[in-house]
Amino acid sequence: MKGIRSVFPLGCLLVLLTACSEVQSTNPVATDIGNAELRVAKFRGGWDLDLKLAGVDDFPYKVQFTEFTGGNLMVQAINAGAIDLASASEIPPIFAIESQASVKIIATRKGPTVGQVVLIPKNSTAKTIADLKGKRVGYVQATTAHYFLIKMLEEVGLTMKDINGVPLSIPDGLSAFRRGELDAWATYGYAIPQAKKDGAQVLKSAKDILSGNFVITAAPEAIADPQKKGAIADFLCRLQQTQRWREANLKDWAKTYAENIKVEEAIVYEDALEGQQQRPVELLPVSDEAIASQQQVADTFFQAGVISSQVDVTPLWDRSFTEDIANCKQ
Repeated sequence: MKGIRSVFPLGCLLVLLTACSEVQSTNPVATDIGNAELRVAKFRGGWDLDLKLAGVDDFPYKVQFTEFTGGNLMVQAINAGAIDLASASEIPPIFAIESQASVKIIATRKGPTVGQVVLIPKNSTAKTIADLKGKRVGYVQATTAHYFLIKMLEEVGLTMKDINGVPLSIPDGLSAFRRGELDAWATYGYAIPQAKKDGAQVLKSAKDILSGNFVITAAPEAIADPQKKGAIADFLCRLQQTQRWREANLKDWAKTYAENIKVEEAIVYEDALEGQQQRPVELLPVSDEAIASQQQVADTFFQAGVISSQVDVTPLWDRSFTEDIANCKQ
């Protein structure tokens, strides 16, 4: 996909989960889904783990999980016909429009935005974003970090051209930051507490810049297949269940999740607790507000020269799961 590195937030990271009751009662779809095979993209320690922990992974259809490192790669896989269902921030689908990729957004996950910041080294003299003019600033290209860095610079009358921007993946960015090769780093997720252990400081948080909208994407062919569509509707309801389970069992979840992603349990728990206090995760059907939010992001990228043409995001969105989500058993 043009212009995108193979990166995506770990911190976008905390995936949809809700509490469980009887699995058979969660599926509002009358279609026989027993013969369906759903190919689902996931991050490490993602949906498959969450569903298992909540006890709602006994699907009445076949599910094949494939691990990816970024939402942009998931969009590519959907376009290639290799994946039926995935998750991402608002951003990867925007680039899908420009590359004419075939993908639809079927729901949003409204979640916390606390784990998204610009970091500076412990010995930095920078006090505001304006102090980054002419400095080497790392960021994760074509992600929320790219977007909020643009918006932060805009607030102080600067653009990406006023800094020495260095696009880096999360692991490469953390390494460069620790080696002193960056004056600042726009990043997200568990890289933040890891960098803080070395003395890094938060220059500015993106908590009030980002919408908190993360999207669930699907292949148009899967939506058009009655059995797969029914399986997707059932899967969405299970994600609702797992979120409620997670909210009620945060310590247990953090322990297992930390073991899977190889991050300290205390870091995972504190991050999850802070996010929960800001805004509990909620699975929502497609809305005009969510579409408008993504359009604002797309317009920002166009104005910043990140994408070559102005795009209309509306055709990305598919409202055919609205009733299914509303009918999920709570």
